[in-house]
Amino acid sequence: MAFDVDSIRAEFPILARQVNGKPLVYLDSAASAQKPRAVIAAMTRAMEHSYANVHRGLHTLANETTEAYEAARKSVAGLLGAAPNEIVFTKGATEAINLVASGLGASLKAGDEILLTEMEHHANIVPWHFLRERQGVVLKFAGVTDDGRLDLDSFKSLLNERTKVVGLTHMSNVLGTVNPVAELIRLAHDAGAIVLIDGCQAVVHQSVDVKALDADFYVFSSHKLYGPTGIGALYGKPERLAALPPYQGGGEMITNVSMDAITYADPPHRFEAGTPPILEAIGLGAAIDWLAGLDRVAVAQHEHALYDHVRERLNGANWLRVLGEAPGKGAILSFTVDGAHAHDVAQILDKYGVAVRAGTHCAEPLMKRFGVTSSARASFALYNTHEEADAFVDALMKTQAFFA
Repeated sequence: MAFDVDSIRAEFPILARQVNGKPLVYLDSAASAQKPRAVIAAMTRAMEHSYANVHRGLHTLANETTEAYEAARKSVAGLLGAAPNEIVFTKGATEAINLVASGLGASLKAGDEILLTEMEHHANIVPWHFLRERQGVVLKFAGVTDDGRLDLDSFKSLLNERTKVVGLTHMSNVLGTVNPVAELIRLAHDAGAIVLIDGCQAVVHQSVDVKALDADFYVFSSHKLYGPTGIGALYGKPERLAALPPYQGGGEMITNVSMDAITYADPPHRFEAGTPPILEAIGLGAAIDWLAGLDRVAVAQHEHALYDHVRERLNGANWLRVLGEAPGKGAILSFTVDGAHAHDVAQILDKYGVAVRAGTHCAEPLMKRFGVTSSARASFALYNTHEEADAFVDALMKTQAFFA
């Protein structure tokens, strides 16, 4: 199937706007992607024609909304190669990781070790620090090589009989590095550890099969996957979910409540206390269904072609430092410009209509590893064009000239 970027762009209304009198060049999709009409329409339709609370009602609107909500769960399950009862809806990947950390923490004791990596997002670091502060568990961090790969020797050397949990990013939001998670999961399981994979970036750019990976837990957020904010998903092996205590208390996560006893619902509802993000779940389901109609291989080739074109045009630019050049990396370009703070670079690029991210990208340990306090980041998505890639490079060269 040929990839037609123009037809894709026509499905994203926001891409037609201008910024500072220039056509918008949106290169911040790794932070949050834009939304296609299919998502906007699905959420609007649910609000205008068929909205009610889910699961508890018996009237027509409640039944229709519940069906749409649970259909979204099936879409998430299909995206990951899982079963619907293995999918928990959360507010996002951050809450999903907190849910798992809180649940696993109930059985961890002082001296137990949690193995992370230097390339983790703060969302896959901070919840484990809670356990370090409160229960005395020990955090270990596998290193990263100069070109942005995970140091496998470092990872292997830190696994031992005290390692109880391993938390890994599938694809780095800063470096674009795609980790060999199947191998890493196997190594962690051989050491007796439970593994959680942060898939926020990976699910956007490649097919994921959690069964083939043998992941214990896998998380992602909707808003990076062309869906709405406020919704994400946690996959868990049935036996792992069943072993977790409830994360929050309230409606829907119980079977029975009395003044002296309580019984909990089975997963996934055990972890979905209160009124869930109904409209957002419907929007996420629409995003996944929309994405399923595309040739994912062709999309990945298109994104990598844009990245390769930019790197070719910037070849020899001695004022530019690129963070992360691992083989097979995703279409993410994190960089610094000599003599310029990343925030200033981003603000000047914005004058040319080019939107990039700047800062630590919620990855301070990684910034420290590469000896920088911040960087700018251009992330390429399926709706970006060759012309936009050129516009970014042209604007970046003008920006560098300002500081030269």
